[in-house]
Amino acid sequence: MRTRNCWLRALGACLLLAGEAAHAGAVLDRIRASGQITFAHRESSVPFSYLDANKRPVGYAIDICLRLAEAVRREIGAKALTPRFLMVTPANRIQSIAEGKADLECGSTTNNAERRKSVAFTVPHYIAGARLLVRADAKIDDVAQLNGKRVVSTQGTTPLKALQQLGRDRLLDFKIAEVPEHTRGVEMVERGEAEAFVMDDVLLYGLVASRPEPGKLKVVGKYVTVEPLAIMLSKDDADFKRIVDDEMKRLIRSREINPIYDRWFLSPIPPRNTALNLPMSYLLKDFWKVPTDVVWF
Repeated sequence: MRTRNCWLRALGACLLLAGEAAHAGAVLDRIRASGQITFAHRESSVPFSYLDANKRPVGYAIDICLRLAEAVRREIGAKALTPRFLMVTPANRIQSIAEGKADLECGSTTNNAERRKSVAFTVPHYIAGARLLVRADAKIDDVAQLNGKRVVSTQGTTPLKALQQLGRDRLLDFKIAEVPEHTRGVEMVERGEAEAFVMDDVLLYGLVASRPEPGKLKVVGKYVTVEPLAIMLSKDDADFKRIVDDEMKRLIRSREINPIYDRWFLSPIPPRNTALNLPMSYLLKDFWKVPTDVVWF
């Protein structure tokens, strides 16, 4: 019986190793075989990942992903690597990476412990915080003033979960509406269908800048959350992650990432050629002093 049990344990270990080997290199193998790298992108996560007037994916995270793709191309010795784009939503973006439909998610996704169960993240490219978007004439500057009022946030996002938790912790009776994309949340505030839209402040500024009448909206309130935003990738290819992490760290340490940041946060951007005028925060500068994919959230 003891011999049989030892044999079964050995067989189980072999099967486990075989399973791990089947996953190892899966992303790089797919990229080598196809000559393509697939970017998951967003429709309206300004200025990280969104569609311009010609419906082309553009943004800060897209530009970073293009640099990461070039590092992958050099590493695998390919003459060329064609970017392929797959539009995702907050609800299906994690699934798109976990199921291998995309290789990099180039957006505004928060790296947190729950998501790390399914996917991996590289070094954060932005540190954001969730705040409130309200109408310019609204007398609201704090979450507590939304008690009993209708509030909107985007499905599958950490600000939505934080809002729900805040309501429980502070006994606030929010009437929370969930929308599939950020633009719809802004529209609800504009039309008076909701008193506030809760989302990462940088996204709110970008969304306001893209509206026909940006002066009718304002971003208010203290931070509801602190969000390390990072590019998402598969957990199942250590070599691919090493290439991505090494290139992110190189871009940060060499400061080659700074002009990319300036292009999207300090200069006029599509579609209305409006500048967000958001200098790099001290939070991000401090985090980049020792760039790492490790975050304590």
